[in-house]
Amino acid sequence: MDIVYYHLPGLFEFYELYRVFLPLYREHREYFYDWCEIGSIYGASADCIWGGGRVGFGDADPREVLSLMQEYGISARLTFSNSLLRKEHLSDRKCNALCALFEENGSVQNGVIIHSDLLLDYLKINYPGFYFVSSTTKVLTDFGQFLDEVNREDFRYVVPDFRFNRVFNQLNMLSGLQKDKVEFLCNECCHIGCRDRKRCYENVSRKSLGEPCADHRCMAPDGNQGYRFSKAMESPAFIGIKDIVEIYRPMGYSNFKIEGRGLGSALILEFLLYYMTRPEYHLHVREQIYLDSMLDLF
Repeated sequence: MDIVYYHLPGLFEFYELYRVFLPLYREHREYFYDWCEIGSIYGASADCIWGGGRVGFGDADPREVLSLMQEYGISARLTFSNSLLRKEHLSDRKCNALCALFEENGSVQNGVIIHSDLLLDYLKINYPGFYFVSSTTKVLTDFGQFLDEVNREDFRYVVPDFRFNRVFNQLNMLSGLQKDKVEFLCNECCHIGCRDRKRCYENVSRKSLGEPCADHRCMAPDGNQGYRFSKAMESPAFIGIKDIVEIYRPMGYSNFKIEGRGLGSALILEFLLYYMTRPEYHLHVREQIYLDSMLDLF
C-alpha cells in the first residue's frame, strides 16, 4: 500500500493540541485511515526574525516541543521562510539557538522550510544536520521555474504554488524521483486569481523583522472574511481526501501539506478529523480532545 504523508501546522503554535492528539493517534490507530502517516509538524516560535509565511505566535518551550516530536518519531520542521533576510540577520541568537537544538535529531531527521538562498547557504554550513524544504512563499507561478526548484539538490521537498495543484497533464510527466519531492498545499483559502500573494508574504517578512509597515490589505473577493475551511473546500485548487486517494496517490504523489499556523486549535482539529480520521470515529476523537481540561481550543 502506498502511504500518504501529511505535514501538519503548528509545531510551537499548537503544541498543547498535539500533546493530546499524538497519544490518541498512537493508542487508537484504528480511528485513523491506515493509508496515512504524519510526515512532519512545522512551525516557528514567537519572535523569530527568520520566520515567514505567517507571523509566529508559538510560545511553547522548544525543548518540550522537541521532546514530544522525538517521543513520537515525528520530523520537526522550523519554518524560516522569511523572504527579506539580509546578512546581518544571520547572527540572530534566538534563531541560531533553535537550529542548534533541533539539529540534534533523534530517530528521525528534522528540517527547515526556507525561502532565502542566503539563509540556505548559512544553514548548510553551520547546521548540516537538517534537510531543507523549498517554501511555497516563493510563489513560483511558472511551471518551468517550479521544475527547476524540484531539480535542485538542496531540497528534499518543494511546496509548489497552490495553483499548480490541478495541472495534471504536467504533473503526470514528472519522474518518480521528482514526484517524491513535491509536497502539495491542500487547503489554501487564498483566491485562485490572487496577484498579491507574494506581496502578502513580504509583508509578513517585514513584520517578523520588526520593520514598521501597514497590514497587507487583501483585495480578493471576500478577502476580509479570514480563513474558512468551507471556503477553501470550494476552491478549484482544493485537495480533499478523495482526490488524494483516487488521483494523487495513483499518480505517484505522497506528500501533502496542511496549512493553518495562524488559525485556532479548534480548526486544526477539524483538519485532523477531515484528513486523517475515519468518519465513524470523528466523535470519539472530538470527545477525547475536548475532555482534556488542560486544552483551550478556542
